[in-house]
Amino acid sequence: MSIIIRKEQPSDIQSIHDVTVAAFLEAPHTDHTEQFIINKLRELSALSVSLVAVDGGNVVGHIALSPVSISDGTDSWYGLGPISVLPNNQGQGIGSKLMNAAIQELKNIKAKGCVLLGDPNYYNRFGFKPREGLVLPDVPQEYFQALVLREGLPQGIVAYHESFYAKG
Repeated sequence: MSIIIRKEQPSDIQSIHDVTVAAFLEAPHTDHTEQFIINKLRELSALSVSLVAVDGGNVVGHIALSPVSISDGTDSWYGLGPISVLPNNQGQGIGSKLMNAAIQELKNIKAKGCVLLGDPNYYNRFGFKPREGLVLPDVPQEYFQALVLREGLPQGIVAYHESFYAKG
């Protein structure tokens, strides 16, 4: 297996859709709208970073980053997700490669930080952790995590892009 991480290309759009559907098919705590979120982010030019993991010419993983707003007015913060890896390719380090590449892209675009909603046991290894004073309403604090890249930690309520409400 020789995984290449690269930026999304127009020819990847259907594969990204398929990978996302497959990755979340059996996942708990989802309403199975992740593929619609990505499409809507792309449609509204809010898909700030879109990376694919390619193995032998086939897209086997994807990660998306989009801007978030914070009630204290802090700018240049992003939300990570969804992140998807085909079920047959999970557990092979592809998600980690996508995460590391996404964090590097955030640094490249001079992001101040990134938030995500996910399993702390997985995302801690990348420097994400719950941060007091940074809140996503109606979500247990331990699952809402942030990575500060520069200029300190904002304080306030985080709102993901409107595309996260896409249903189809």
